[in-house]
Amino acid sequence: MRGRSTRAACIVAAAAAALFIALSAPAALSAADTSQAVRRLQRDITAALSAPHLQAGTWGVAVRSLSKRETVFDLNATKLLVPSSNMKIVTLAAAAERLGWDFTYETRLEAAGPIASGVLNGDLVVVGSGDPSIDDWDGIATRLFQEWSDQLKAAGVRTIAGRIVGDDNTFADEGVGSGWAWDDLDRSFATSVGALQFNENTAQITVTPAPQAGAAATITWAPPSAMLVVRGTVATGPRGTFVTLATQRLPGSQALDVRGSVPLGTAPIVRNVSVLNPTAYFVNHLRAALIANGIEVRGAAVDIDDAAAPPLRQSLTPLVSHRSPPLSELATTMMRLSQNLYAETLLKTLGNWVGLPTTQGGIAAVKNVMENWNIPADGLHQIDGSGLSHYNLVTPDTFVRILSHVDAEPRLRDTFRATLPVAGRAGTLENRMRGTPAQGNARAKTGSLTNARSLSGYVTSADGEPLAFSIIANNYGISAETIDKAEDDIVVRLARFTRK
Repeated sequence: MRGRSTRAACIVAAAAAALFIALSAPAALSAADTSQAVRRLQRDITAALSAPHLQAGTWGVAVRSLSKRETVFDLNATKLLVPSSNMKIVTLAAAAERLGWDFTYETRLEAAGPIASGVLNGDLVVVGSGDPSIDDWDGIATRLFQEWSDQLKAAGVRTIAGRIVGDDNTFADEGVGSGWAWDDLDRSFATSVGALQFNENTAQITVTPAPQAGAAATITWAPPSAMLVVRGTVATGPRGTFVTLATQRLPGSQALDVRGSVPLGTAPIVRNVSVLNPTAYFVNHLRAALIANGIEVRGAAVDIDDAAAPPLRQSLTPLVSHRSPPLSELATTMMRLSQNLYAETLLKTLGNWVGLPTTQGGIAAVKNVMENWNIPADGLHQIDGSGLSHYNLVTPDTFVRILSHVDAEPRLRDTFRATLPVAGRAGTLENRMRGTPAQGNARAKTGSLTNARSLSGYVTSADGEPLAFSIIANNYGISAETIDKAEDDIVVRLARFTRK
């Protein structure tokens, strides 16, 4: 709204007021005139999206009745748009179809040498398959690595004469995704993906102001196994000034630049940042944990790709096996928290299903699923699994078709719905649509990139009619909160919809 005239602001306010009335209180209709009710719904949504402050952007909307199998509303429904994190709907639907909800990831500890007199005379190899859930933010990894230490001792290992080698060759090393913004690469939501992953491939930096203004703040990081290379200086500003903290990592660089200013007297500021090499992170932390649990490790921790004379899988002896939670649980984390790492891992896992453990292999597997579901190929141009790439393009119609197919499949439907954020209750929708008929009713995946917002999922009408919907906004140039409000208003209107 900045820079507009008072008169323009009044017009927008009036339009917003009219929008609220239209979306919150549809007029009573004849019980016999179902088509009139649908036309009224269509007029209300059209009026909502015709508000002057929404006109600069591109909107795509599709709404389908799952019980009547008919389109209730569409606007640019077959237009390709940047879907942001709604891409996770595509990835998860394909993964559930091909892998099944009971699918788990296995991580193995294997011996590359004989065990005698308590000594493993060779390397301990950690063979990963992509488990994204091994993290220590709540102490899970600490307990898990202690269990592994106990199991190694039970297998007769008290000393490892060789190295801790991380075998991540289940996936091809590809680093970050195509079309990811380079200035996001230091962020926790844009980490590299690998077959061995720890702490969601993120670490934490803590910036603590100095005791006096003008002095350099202290920068620390945890855990030490992240092996961060931190550069730059953060100044301690006068008391009461603003925090101006920025981090940056150039593509392929281990160095994390941290710059800015933090006010005198403020509490330490914690930021999550990505780790460049997930495999090295994993094995460094595992080595430290084994030592802390009483196992001597004489060799270093290394990524198998950096190891001289790497051990061969066919020569290894299994010692410990660990299974992740099932896909049904992993998917809830992925969808409700919009966890990009989980989605990218699933896509590469799908690639393994077609014998190509890469992002492109995963995309080929998704295409195969969509073809079998009769989803038109021209409505989906997938580049990654999470939606972080600005190169992804999907139509609202495609999302509604996928959601409709999942809903029609009893083996997919209930578990898929359970993974989604719930309006006013859980996940990324916890604080949205509260106090409306959509609260506890609408289940939908949110999506957010710069100038791209989306919301796709399910809602039940006032008559108990199940609806699938997809709302995508691109290139709007106004606040994300304004776009979210417009999306929410449409979903609330669908929750109020009645054919009576």
